[in-house]
Amino acid sequence: MDQLKMLREHLGQNDEIILNALLMRNSIVEEIMAYKEANGLQILQPEQDEKRENWLKASLEGKRHGKEVQNVFKSIVENSKRIQARHLFNYNIVLIGFMGAGKTTISDYLSTCFAMDVVEMDQVISEREGMSISDIFEVYGEEHFRNAETNLLKEMQTKHNVVISCGGGTPMRECNVVEMKKNGRVVLLTAKPETILERVKDSHDRPLIENNKNVEFIEELMLKRREKYMAAADIIIETDNKTELEICEELVNSLLKFDADNK
Repeated sequence: MDQLKMLREHLGQNDEIILNALLMRNSIVEEIMAYKEANGLQILQPEQDEKRENWLKASLEGKRHGKEVQNVFKSIVENSKRIQARHLFNYNIVLIGFMGAGKTTISDYLSTCFAMDVVEMDQVISEREGMSISDIFEVYGEEHFRNAETNLLKEMQTKHNVVISCGGGTPMRECNVVEMKKNGRVVLLTAKPETILERVKDSHDRPLIENNKNVEFIEELMLKRREKYMAAADIIIETDNKTELEICEELVNSLLKFDADNK
């Protein structure tokens, strides 16, 4: 019993060490973010994630409980990313833009960088209705789908630090834009019609252009939406010929500047 008591005391001491180390680590994460902002350094540095993963893999090779320790470190890193997100954004990031502008790609990348939850509006509505977007349009009509968009945006008022990827037509309703801006920043992603066509040509879940996949039709539809898009946007990011990292770095820096200018 004395040995068991001693082992439990050692375990408690280790728990205290781990607790203090985690608190210190989180403080350092915040200091790093503040330093990057103050000195205009690159916010997103995926190479650091890769470096950490390689170090951890090498350090745990051949070790007992390596898998369990790796899972703990994964959780630690995820929480660190959430701390970074909260440090940068105390609101939702709402991505708007024409189909194929990169909303899904960029929302996924932001989720990877900051461990932010993603709400892909088309996907959520499709899952709730139990059918594809094309089938919703055919069976219930566009108005039904647009109402579902509005209701989903209202639900998002209870969320924070979420990336919301909107359907291409979502900003066409002014009431939707009002909901977006209640606790979010609206980011308009743009691309040239030629780029859009290249990105969506093989997709069959875009009912508005299914039978009109050509540059002329896409350009005409983009022009019809341009005014509403521009009016809704807090910041605008062009996505042509840029990597996900370049787009997201520009997005983060633009949001920080927008927030500083609108304090």
